[in-house]
Amino acid sequence: MLTPWGQALGKTAVLPEYPRPQMARDSYFNLNGLWHYAMTASEAMPENWDGDILVPFSPECELSGVNRTLAPGEYLWYSRHFTLPEGFKKDRVLLNFGAVDQVAAIYVNGQEFKAHVGGYLPFALEITPALQAGENTLAVRVRDDTDETWHTRGKQKRKRGGIWYTPQSGIWQTVWMESVPEAYIKRLFITPVYDNGTVEIGAEVAGKLRPTAHFGGADYPLPARIPVPDFEPWSPENPKLYDLTVTCGDDEVKSYFAMRKFSVEADGDGVKRLFLNGRPYFHNGLLDQGYWPDGLYTAPSDEAMVYDIQLAKDMGFNMLRKHIKVEPLRWYYHCDRLGMLVWQDMPCGGGVYSPAIVSTPLITGKHIKDSAYILFGRGEKAGREEFERELLEMVTVLYNCPCIAMWVPFNEGWGQFDAARMCEVIRGIDDTRTIDHASGWHDQRTGELQSLHVYFKKYAYKPDKLGRAVVLSEFGGYNHRVSGHCFNDKDFGYKKFESPLLLESAISELYSEQIRPAWKLGLAAAVYTQLADVEDELNGLVTYDRRVVKIPSKTIQNIIKVV
Repeated sequence: MLTPWGQALGKTAVLPEYPRPQMARDSYFNLNGLWHYAMTASEAMPENWDGDILVPFSPECELSGVNRTLAPGEYLWYSRHFTLPEGFKKDRVLLNFGAVDQVAAIYVNGQEFKAHVGGYLPFALEITPALQAGENTLAVRVRDDTDETWHTRGKQKRKRGGIWYTPQSGIWQTVWMESVPEAYIKRLFITPVYDNGTVEIGAEVAGKLRPTAHFGGADYPLPARIPVPDFEPWSPENPKLYDLTVTCGDDEVKSYFAMRKFSVEADGDGVKRLFLNGRPYFHNGLLDQGYWPDGLYTAPSDEAMVYDIQLAKDMGFNMLRKHIKVEPLRWYYHCDRLGMLVWQDMPCGGGVYSPAIVSTPLITGKHIKDSAYILFGRGEKAGREEFERELLEMVTVLYNCPCIAMWVPFNEGWGQFDAARMCEVIRGIDDTRTIDHASGWHDQRTGELQSLHVYFKKYAYKPDKLGRAVVLSEFGGYNHRVSGHCFNDKDFGYKKFESPLLLESAISELYSEQIRPAWKLGLAAAVYTQLADVEDELNGLVTYDRRVVKIPSKTIQNIIKVV
């Protein structure tokens, strides 16, 4: 099942765009394309290869050219040769992976580098000592046991179906190299201080040189608080970005930032709401799973990512809840420049989720304390510690993205634990955004938000007894099958409609009778399920192959208006 972009994909220019827009260097060597692959039963490097795989598409997906599933206990091997371009190498060469699912060991000319654990976040290795003149060999060994372990896995499940999707493994984001001088910039930290009209810039560097920020015709040794006079506030209606350059000796990176402020405050009637730039702002959003029928986790092109974001904007939505997945950094860049708020979920992990436990609030209204680790599939201490490390890493990696308005560490009790403490852990890194500590249920009576999922009954707004802002973080899920554009003959959804007109009428009634009245009373946000169909789920506003928009964008725009 191909999207238009997957159908047009060639093998010589696969996702060639620079993968890290907020810290861009002139040095860039893209390693996407055809690699050799093999699946083996042992850790030993294979003597023979099974064939070619198109990186960065996982072997389970159509665009990889493989269409094979990596089983628990198996190893997925990659190999390719490369020769560095003339004049590319400076003092150091860094090898970057956007994401590899799940445990990856890297070999350059036979020299093994430290394995990386975690399937959703970027990592880099300095490979300078292993390089040789002329041709070099790069190999990657991957193991991914999906839901047979407590590692972070999101909505991947070996026995897919319903709300759980086809698992994928291995390299699923761009692989690339860059060359840097001995002293170089490793990371930037950019914090807009909206009320003071300034931006704080910090940098982590390798070496002892002090970095310098260049903005507005002036130079500022870092760390620094830099004035941004007469700034234009960033918003979905006016996504103003400011360019920034940072140097450290001979190293230079291009970046950008925006001036915006997220908060929870009382409106003129004393009702707690979400605020943007000091004013109440209703987050009118869509759930966005980020799955593709031809690439699974990997969008077939940059244009495909832009299509989803722009479609949501054209429909009148101002927010996407990135659900149980972390996207490539280019996706967030497009949200930054196009003007789309993002609620960022942390992918879930842990052991087996008991339906009787995770759905208890839905059935009984009772919320269980998430210190009961075993009940939530969190009995393994190592799994809890790994999740916390990856949560901190996700917040750090995405910290500079202006579009991110909300962190969502847990959803519907899946692998939830110590949610109140996790909020404090996040705030220890980032106190500039709001946090939905337990989206859906198993509320731990903490934080600034009460977060509700309502699918099976009419929603009527009630103020939170603790005085928190109230958000409807999932609702709707109305489905309509478009013949010839479905993953299979399964049909998962919460209400089924046989025609686009019936679907349109139902969604119109949903917003006019439930969402709009709730907003007037105090509802701070609403997240409709969902942007696109995903496998069995036919409750998207666009089909899984992105070829049919079920209801015209202008019609949706008129339906969802709250004012």
